[in-house]
Order: sequence, then C-alpha cells, then structure tokens
Amino acid sequence: MKETSTVTNAALKRQLEEKLARLQERLERIRRDIGKEHSLDAAEQAQERENDEVVDAIGVETAQSLREVQAALARLEAGSYGICERCGEEIAPARLAVLPEAVLCVNCAA
Repeated sequence: MKETSTVTNAALKRQLEEKLARLQERLERIRRDIGKEHSLDAAEQAQERENDEVVDAIGVETAQSLREVQAALARLEAGSYGICERCGEEIAPARLAVLPEAVLCVNCAA
C-alpha cells in the first residue's frame, strides 16, 4: 500500500500472522490424519483411502494458501504490499480486508 500507516501495517501483519498460524495448524492436523493407520477391514480401508484422498486435496489447497500468506508477509516487509502485480495500481483496502493475501486488484482479478 502506498500510503499505509505504521499502525495499519502492524494490524495487517498481525492479521496475516494469525492466518498463517491457523493454516499451519490445519496442515499439521491434515498430515497427522493422513498418517494414521488404516483398519484391517477391507471395506473400511477402501473408505479410509477415499477419505485420505479428500484430506490430501484439502492439504494441497491449505499448503497453497500458506504460501500465499507467507508471500503477503514478505511483500508487507518489502513495502510492496497492496500493489497489484499486474497493473501496478493500489489494491482497494476493502479487498485486502477480505483477502489480505490478494496480489491482484478487483479489475485484474476479474
């Protein structure tokens, strides 16, 4: 953000760090869940493997979200946070309030 105050930056950083912590916790739970032993019953094993595939897909999405939040924190530290990566314009504060890791303004994201 071009004209962001230190207070706003601190609040944004705190929000991003809290989201990062939640994502890290979720990813750890997913990894533990996938690592569980399966039942000896063949029918239950089939269901557990299917569940593992769903949980694994959620894990992939969570890992991607985690990387996006880490990148947003890096942009905040570098002073380029809140600037659209495509057009170079400022990303609307309302968009960042909803999606703090956004890299594109509303126009470029459409």
